[in-house]
Amino acid sequence: MGTLKPLSLFDTTVPGVFKGMFPPMWVDTETAPPAIRIDVEEADDRYTVKADMPGVAKEDIRVEVDGNMVSIAAEVRREKKEEKEGKVLRSERYFGTMTRAFTLPMEVDIDKAEAKYAEGVLMLTLPKHKGTPTHRLAVH
Repeated sequence: MGTLKPLSLFDTTVPGVFKGMFPPMWVDTETAPPAIRIDVEEADDRYTVKADMPGVAKEDIRVEVDGNMVSIAAEVRREKKEEKEGKVLRSERYFGTMTRAFTLPMEVDIDKAEAKYAEGVLMLTLPKHKGTPTHRLAVH
């Protein structure tokens, strides 16, 4: 017997007994359900959230803030048709909802919060509530 080598997360081969059991792991990005990718930055007085939401209409975006919980949702509609000589060869449609929710370390001052959407990017400015910050308690 040979020596076993550890599998890498990026290894595209499947060892021994599993060979041929798994389908290909690629995704057609034009027909797959979209995901909201976010960046969250913290300053002394606010959080700034950048959410990539390409191809979404501004009217279809919903942002909810409850204390320190933030939820982003959007209705998504995508259509793709391939035609040749006036005949439809393939037609793929995706209709659905994409969502993302996360918790911030401090509550948000909802009266001063802002949301702007341009060129496929949602920008949230979420000022920190001037109340008591969350503290971690030591467990005895």
